[in-house]
Amino acid sequence: MGVEVDDSAVAKVIPLRGEGRGDVARGASRECPGGVQEPGILPAVHQLHAGGTAGQADHSALVDHLADVLAFLRRRVTGDYEVDDYGFDPHLNSSVILPALRPVFEKWFRVEVSGVENLPADGAALLVANHAGTLPVDGLMLSVAVHDHHPQHRPTRMLAADLVFQSPLLGSFSRKAGHTLACHPDADGLLREGALVTVFPEGFKGVGKPFSDRYKLQRFGRGGFVTSALRTGAPIIPVSIVGSEEIYPKIADVKPLARLLGLPYFPITPLFPLLGPLGAVPLPSKWHIAFGEPIATDGYDAQSAEDPMVTFDLTDQVRERIQQTLYTLLASRRNVFFG
Repeated sequence: MGVEVDDSAVAKVIPLRGEGRGDVARGASRECPGGVQEPGILPAVHQLHAGGTAGQADHSALVDHLADVLAFLRRRVTGDYEVDDYGFDPHLNSSVILPALRPVFEKWFRVEVSGVENLPADGAALLVANHAGTLPVDGLMLSVAVHDHHPQHRPTRMLAADLVFQSPLLGSFSRKAGHTLACHPDADGLLREGALVTVFPEGFKGVGKPFSDRYKLQRFGRGGFVTSALRTGAPIIPVSIVGSEEIYPKIADVKPLARLLGLPYFPITPLFPLLGPLGAVPLPSKWHIAFGEPIATDGYDAQSAEDPMVTFDLTDQVRERIQQTLYTLLASRRNVFFG
């Protein structure tokens, strides 16, 4: 899902292009209040159901949950919410999307988070992470990590491949969750607005690499993400994710079928397609998401964004930081599933 912000035209890596967002629902821009977390509608529904069947839930708690459900429905029906220029719906994201992802984050992958103090309390930053796992689950887990562990519960805005937005349903969901197209206008615009923007420079080369190449960073392209950071003066924060490589170990790729379906790859894993739909359940590996120290870009002059040597040097520096942190985290990991 997440891809490099780049000017290159490599087939399987979606570059930043000069085109804009396309047809997106427009609305007044509004940020979620810092430190305020909307009540989750999904946990409320689940707890109501559990309480009704078991008959053991506290009455006052049920009333509170019911009030949350009704308040959510009222806001959706009356239109008491706003969507920004990129299609992001903060109310839906904090009330439905994040609560749906949270059990996977906390119970299935048991994600450990470190280095949150390196994220800015406010203002822009470009989060650059390794990409893996056959399916881009790492981007979703990263969004939960930032929101739930940041003191101000800041949302992240992920730059995604245009393949994501070719599907009306998936594209609409992604927009509402805060994702947008990996193109320079969107990347630069979000950074200038002070957003936390996430990019996965490896693109499909990273998320679709074979299991034998796990935790070996693929090429970062021509450094388009660095160009956006230099143009806006946003710091670059290297992010290293351990655990994502093991959720769908890719042992083969059926390329003819992938071309037929219009996909960058069609993976074969030890469980898929052998077990059918059950093979789509990710393995419960133990995750660790580490946020590294920021790399400042505000000291460069205006021409640096167009200097290929500056771009190359910064790209290489970010890549090396991520790779070394991955090696460190892997060295301290005793077991794939227990950490």
